[in-house]
Amino acid sequence: MGLDLRIPVGALFALIGVLLGVYGGATLGQPGTTPTGVPINLVWGLVLLAFGTAMLTLAGRARRAARGHANPDAARGPRIT
Repeated sequence: MGLDLRIPVGALFALIGVLLGVYGGATLGQPGTTPTGVPINLVWGLVLLAFGTAMLTLAGRARRAARGHANPDAARGPRIT
């Protein structure tokens, strides 16, 4: 299987984070959107975006590392028996 689960999970969280962050930013300052004084939609949108970006970054690093170690025998040299 060539599918890393971090790619679709990261993309989903990043997309939801962007949507929630944009909505939180667009409704910033409107009555009823921040009853506690904290723009919760904007904050959680940024948290979800950061998590999604981290997942995508880790998936990219794993993919690059797998490509670099595709043939570990070639790096060791000829095998003498």
